[in-house]
Amino acid sequence: MTKLLTIAAFLFAATAFASDTPMKIGTIDMQKAIQATDAGKKAKKELEKEFNDKKKELQDKEKDLKKMSEDLEKKSMVLSDEVKQKKQMEFQEEMVKYRELLGKSQLEIQDKERKLTAPIIEKLRGIMGQIGEKEKYTVILEKNENAVMWAPKTLDLTERVVSEFNKGNK
Repeated sequence: MTKLLTIAAFLFAATAFASDTPMKIGTIDMQKAIQATDAGKKAKKELEKEFNDKKKELQDKEKDLKKMSEDLEKKSMVLSDEVKQKKQMEFQEEMVKYRELLGKSQLEIQDKERKLTAPIIEKLRGIMGQIGEKEKYTVILEKNENAVMWAPKTLDLTERVVSEFNKGNK
């Protein structure tokens, strides 16, 4: 999808080049911009706190599973086959619960990240649109490893967009 957008942007730029209109291209590193805004920094702190809380919960569950496994191993010689099998089943059930909790935690963090960054991205795009229209940019491309491999620093609008973003939030 990103490659398709890049090709479309260059075709658009080539059309502008073919006409008498001067071509003006800008780039922005959206990840850097998100992380550099005051709102992005706040979101990052909130995500880190939630991540650390979930990490602690998962580590506690891991400790419980490890203890359960060690107890089962230590006592396996003295337990009857029936009791041993029951304990192994309990351990397997707890492992399944742990994996479900791990998956659920990852999805919750990703969902929270999307919710926190969506308004930031929307506002950044609005600022880019304003700059693009005001200064007659032909196209502004997202600078990442799949789209813009290299561009001169003079085309990079990231710091300027972040500055405009932060001015609007004060």
